[in-house]
Amino acid sequence: MAEAQNIPVGSTTAGAIAVAAEADSTVATRMSAPPSFDVADFPVPHGREEEWRFTPLERLRGLHDGTAVATGEGVKVAVEAPEGVTVETVGRDDARLGKAGTPVDRVAAQAYSAFEQASVVTVPKETVLTEPIRIAVHGEGGTAFGHQVIELGAFAEAVVVIDHTGDAVLAANVDYVLGDGAKLTVVSVQDWDDKAVHVAQHNALVGRDATFKSVVVTFGGDVVRLHPRVTYAGTGGEAELFGLYFTDQGQHQEHRLLVDHNEPHCKSNVVYKGALQGDEAHAVWIGDVLIEARAEGTDTYEMNRNLVLTDGSRVDSVPNLEIETGEIVGAGHASATGRFDDEQLFYLMARGIPEHEARRLVVRGFFAELVQQIGVPDIEERLIAKIEEELEASVA
Repeated sequence: MAEAQNIPVGSTTAGAIAVAAEADSTVATRMSAPPSFDVADFPVPHGREEEWRFTPLERLRGLHDGTAVATGEGVKVAVEAPEGVTVETVGRDDARLGKAGTPVDRVAAQAYSAFEQASVVTVPKETVLTEPIRIAVHGEGGTAFGHQVIELGAFAEAVVVIDHTGDAVLAANVDYVLGDGAKLTVVSVQDWDDKAVHVAQHNALVGRDATFKSVVVTFGGDVVRLHPRVTYAGTGGEAELFGLYFTDQGQHQEHRLLVDHNEPHCKSNVVYKGALQGDEAHAVWIGDVLIEARAEGTDTYEMNRNLVLTDGSRVDSVPNLEIETGEIVGAGHASATGRFDDEQLFYLMARGIPEHEARRLVVRGFFAELVQQIGVPDIEERLIAKIEEELEASVA
């Protein structure tokens, strides 16, 4: 948002600033190029563009400029699904690919143009799963382009865990398609090795009265840049986007979100929290919410909080809220970045808890509400253990 200035009402300067502010807002909340499946429709980024200005392009291993080439040892994908779920490997001509959304930047378009086979997981209508679908994406040291589709029929319910491990340079698109009344929870874990690069666009198309919950967890990798996007296919849809990230020395972790309220009477709630430690640890959070003119009755809120554990870390947090109708229930956003709360530490230490343990308790409490959103016990336990491991490193 442009900074407010004390300019006399009615002056030409005031008009010019108002026009500039409106243009700046549009630039901040929309991609500079129209969505397209064709990589040629996107110019090679140079880092000055709004959507790339925080990203270290030189560390993307050629994903942004077309020099990255898929290798046979890129990634292996394994799917474990309960009975009744259909798992398919399809070619590029499958009509379900791209149904949830179109690439909005060059890397996503490159991924769509370069993948050879896609995985499609389908939960039939009215099927309620009691066990999660587990998708393991394991990097084997090469470069890969991927596409994944998760589709739920009307009134189906499912939990999907997508687990990224190993070492790879991966560009991918992931589509979530929810039928009317469906309920989908997706847990996407980025637990890569230190040198991995992962750039992905996540597209969710939420049907009438459907409920979509996304929990994005990012720990590993050299560069991770994720772009979750939500649109609605009917009224009454609800979307919850939660994120947890722990950015370590030298890592770049970037989460860019867009919730497009394009249908009336829909809801969204966004909560992302991150902790940072070590020199040149860099976390980026961009939260865009657009309420279109026809989306009356919208109720939305987004929040980003960051906890800086050591010197030398950097956070860029930019919430954007664009409203084209005044007929809404509510809309708001918040962003905060800070160090440990000294009062919390003092309170714990005054009761005989050593400083090291007090810091651990504060960080665990900071992340607790998001870990509880996962709803898969073994994943929750693993993430708590990972947080403990990161905290040990911060005091070592």
